[in-house]
Amino acid sequence: MADDLRISTDEIKKRMQAGEKFTIIDARNPHTWAESDEMARGAMRVPADALETAIERISPDDSILIYCT
Repeated sequence: MADDLRISTDEIKKRMQAGEKFTIIDARNPHTWAESDEMARGAMRVPADALETAIERISPDDSILIYCT
């Protein structure tokens, strides 16, 4: 994946503090979900093979951040 498509947690925090709206999608595999009770506040848990459908439900005004393993 190209580096210009990646964003650091520091950059996310900075953008959130500036008021940017994000929808965060947790696309980690089910095994990883089962191993962790943690997720980003407000994140939607969506399997990677269902991302296209989930993205259709998100406001076009929001930036979309997807994290996975």
